[in-house]
Amino acid sequence: MPTTPPAVLLTPDGSSLLEAVEAWLGSAGIPRELVRDPDALMARCLRGRPRILVIDARDGMELAEQACRRVKSDSYSAVVPTVVLCRFASGDMERAFAFGADEVLTEQTPPAEAVSRLNATLARSDRDVHVHPSTRLPGTDVIEACITSRMATDAPFAVCYADLDHFKEFNDRYGYHEGDRVIRVLARILHDVVKGLCGEGGFVGHIGGDDFIYIIPAGAVQAVCSEIVEVFDLLVPVQYSEADRRAGYFFGKDRRGQLHRVPLMTLSIGVVTNERRRFTSAWHVSELATEMKAYAKSLNGSVFSVDRRAEPVTPDAPRAGLQTPPSLRYR
Repeated sequence: MPTTPPAVLLTPDGSSLLEAVEAWLGSAGIPRELVRDPDALMARCLRGRPRILVIDARDGMELAEQACRRVKSDSYSAVVPTVVLCRFASGDMERAFAFGADEVLTEQTPPAEAVSRLNATLARSDRDVHVHPSTRLPGTDVIEACITSRMATDAPFAVCYADLDHFKEFNDRYGYHEGDRVIRVLARILHDVVKGLCGEGGFVGHIGGDDFIYIIPAGAVQAVCSEIVEVFDLLVPVQYSEADRRAGYFFGKDRRGQLHRVPLMTLSIGVVTNERRRFTSAWHVSELATEMKAYAKSLNGSVFSVDRRAEPVTPDAPRAGLQTPPSLRYR
């Protein structure tokens, strides 16, 4: 079983923390490690992200400011929630927030309030690190948790794996800035259509790059996927220059340096549901959705392809191959 990352406590003189903080760490089951200076703190953060940092600034803000600024200036350690302990609210609190503290507690903070604020700090941190920085959509951990929670109910649901075709060539031609903009356009299409048609019953996550997962009620597959494909095909041409848009392609080089025609981007969506099979795990769902996405990419144009295989698939049983069409293709 994975162990809980520790709380790293910067206490220059080794003094005890606020009583409320000590009690909170104990009740939360978070182990602790003590460091005495900013160098040791930074070295510890770079070896592995702590669960939380607590910097004791009650005997001086200078060392706390140096430590906090160093932690927050490095992209790896900056995401670690950092709490600064001060003696007084006036002046010290404003300064601590200014140099990067995520939360500030003082000796006057009521214990119950301190616990609530520490819990909220961790909750905000978990939410922020589990979303993609570009699209602000949930990442793989949340996607897996959502699939698992849907599997725990008897409601029919569909997991849809969306992937762009010819995106790499677009990125090579137009640059990563334009490529990132296309990713955000696709994220907005998926979010607006899924939420518009399914409301709170729909979920959209971002695996990374041009790969997305959305989860919807099984009965909404036709309406949701059809609209996504239609809106995507309407918007994608305007992502190109006028010359490329009019031609419907551009010339790009393959891995061997040979020129070939690259068509405009299309969208392939592989869909699996629990209507005809029983999923055994989130990993199992992911494997089947990946198969269906690959099958959709073998077809021309923007399409979604729904798995219609009814035979059970388990880790110990052979899986039906894709040499016979496993799905119905929709455009």
